[in-house]
Amino acid sequence: MGLLDFMRKGSGADAPGLIRLPSGSLTIDANGRVAVSTLPRTFPESLVKQISETVLATFRTAREAHQPVGALVAEYATLKLTAREMRGGAIIFLAPKSLSQK
Repeated sequence: MGLLDFMRKGSGADAPGLIRLPSGSLTIDANGRVAVSTLPRTFPESLVKQISETVLATFRTAREAHQPVGALVAEYATLKLTAREMRGGAIIFLAPKSLSQK
């Protein structure tokens, strides 16, 4: 289920340590390169790359199915991801959700 893969927890030696939920945005070009980011520098680059690739692949798959998607929203228990397509690239917003939000 591609969009959910980056949220899975690893196991064993390759499992990442706990990281703070991100708050910020990033703009990526059609090749997945980050043009601008307001995410904290401590947020792992590997996760930024994985999120970027997944969002671009989702938009590309929808376009190939002749069902273009202009925006994508994924809400998890503690994180909300919103992405908007921009000329082949995308702008992605990540925001933590507090326990009181529904």
